[in-house]
Amino acid sequence: MTPTRRSRGRRSSTRQRRARPRAAAARTAAGKAPAPSVLATAGRRALAGVRERAEIGHAAAGRDASVRPVPALDDSIRDGPPVTEDEKLFRYPSLAGRDFTHTDTWRVLRIMGEFIEGFDTLATCDKAVSVFGSARVGPEDPHYRAAEEVARLLAQAGFAIITGAGPGIMEAANKGARSGGGRSIGCNIELPFEQRPNPYLDTLIQFRYFFVRKTMFVKYAAAFLIFPGGFGTLDELFEALVLIQTGKLYQFPVILFGEKYWAGLIRWLRTRVLREQKIGPADIDLMVVTDDPARAAQVVIAAYDAQTKIVSRRAARERSTGGKPARGEPS
Repeated sequence: MTPTRRSRGRRSSTRQRRARPRAAAARTAAGKAPAPSVLATAGRRALAGVRERAEIGHAAAGRDASVRPVPALDDSIRDGPPVTEDEKLFRYPSLAGRDFTHTDTWRVLRIMGEFIEGFDTLATCDKAVSVFGSARVGPEDPHYRAAEEVARLLAQAGFAIITGAGPGIMEAANKGARSGGGRSIGCNIELPFEQRPNPYLDTLIQFRYFFVRKTMFVKYAAAFLIFPGGFGTLDELFEALVLIQTGKLYQFPVILFGEKYWAGLIRWLRTRVLREQKIGPADIDLMVVTDDPARAAQVVIAAYDAQTKIVSRRAARERSTGGKPARGEPS
């Protein structure tokens, strides 16, 4: 190779190195370096925030947030400082040689027992709606009043109301169920701090495991009402959408209350997720957006009637085909 060719080759490789984009450093969503200490601090502060929002919700409803009942925690399989059963289930395996009642094998029995308790308690609940939203809002908040009103309308139409049993939107929905003459159900969860239920419950079930509790929200509901909330609310929202998207649920309305609150999320889903074909156009229609309690109640009632007809047709067809569902029919 001649010197001229060599120099041109060196200049070309130099330009390529310069043009190569430098990889951006990993950062938290707030722009911090994701060091273990940063993530640990964020976790502690997030947990404190959950507790603070619950206290704010109780205080906004006129209850003394500083007075907390002693939690009824089961210490029979605890092998250290008091932690929740979820935390023990998800942490790394510890040293071998523990007593059998401290192992995951034993926890399977505990989990099974929790499922049985939930199924047994809610066995007569065949027509219900699950309501989710922030714990920190009080009776003066417009969304609190909307949750109370839509729950009242649904209760008058024969629906039970299921919530996470806490303050805020959950309390409003349970209160509305009471005023509408319907069954008011709360599914409370064990947390590292006392999780006090609201006072408008007819049925209260205590859960140690989030995934067992989440099953109850879906299994006994004909629809989800999603009010403005945080990570827990978003978790329930997207879980319902995935279950519908994958054919596990059908004729199951997911209703978002608060058009302004959800506008940014829906815009992102349309302009980013849909445009990049991570979801399909029909997936956007899985969500119903409204600020009107009466319209929300109408959507739920219409979907329940449609779902009931589908179930009846399917049952009749299975009887005629010897128990085999028709091809392509919702299951």
